[in-house]
Amino acid sequence: MIRQLLESTLRVSTPLIFAALGGMFSERSGVINIALEGMMLIGAFGAAVVTYVTHSPWLGSLGGMAAGALLAAFYALFAIWLRANQIVAGTAINMLALGMTPFVSKILYDVTGQTPAIPLAERFQSAPLYMSWILVAACWFWVRYTRSGLWVSLAGEHPEALDAAGIRVNRVRWAAVLVSGALAGMGGATLSVFLSSSFSRNMTAGRGFIALAALIFGRWKPVPTAIACLMFGFAEALQFRLQGVSLEDGNPIPVQFIQVLPYVVTILVLAGFVYRSRPPQAAGTVFRRA
Repeated sequence: MIRQLLESTLRVSTPLIFAALGGMFSERSGVINIALEGMMLIGAFGAAVVTYVTHSPWLGSLGGMAAGALLAAFYALFAIWLRANQIVAGTAINMLALGMTPFVSKILYDVTGQTPAIPLAERFQSAPLYMSWILVAACWFWVRYTRSGLWVSLAGEHPEALDAAGIRVNRVRWAAVLVSGALAGMGGATLSVFLSSSFSRNMTAGRGFIALAALIFGRWKPVPTAIACLMFGFAEALQFRLQGVSLEDGNPIPVQFIQVLPYVVTILVLAGFVYRSRPPQAAGTVFRRA
């Protein structure tokens, strides 16, 4: 049972890792990204549609990443170019994705609940799990040893210094937000073509916000963020295992209490650790060239 719980933890934490690392790119550049939920949702839908058409989960995941990046571009248009409030713009993006996916599903399949089922042979079996940890290692290397990693960090900490060095701050932020959307879209793709067999309405169920909580808990660093995703993944895996477990009087644990477990853990973690985390200094601020 312990082995099964650990395996389940690794699997359900995979979409969180993709989304949280995507959020890391955006927020380290100075753009707060609470739109991860919407980007994951649109990525899950795009991946399911493309996989169903092409019969390839790899092409499906590319479709999910493209959908996430497209929605991220829409978010960046308002947050960076039009200088809108990033929290308000991110909330609007989440609402847009929540309403757009059933609308497009109705047009394509004449149903709003879910897309057609994808056969097991046309879905991922374990590849996204390995890809997520390769991505963690790649992001760690990128943050510490690459010039572009330094540019993104400076865009979020000291944008004026980056601009003085001749690097366009808003271009760096645009690129970071697009990468953020693509990775969040990949996180959504793992939900629909890896952990499930189709897209279902609101299937992210708050995972984008949990990924954001993991990012804050991990202090915007790749490895601690991935470990935080494992912790939240463990809470979700435990939720599945506790369903049907009976109390001493023979009555099962109320399913409502079990289902809120991951969200209770998220609240407790944020309440206990958020004050210790220092976000990028210029996070949420609009950069204007002097």
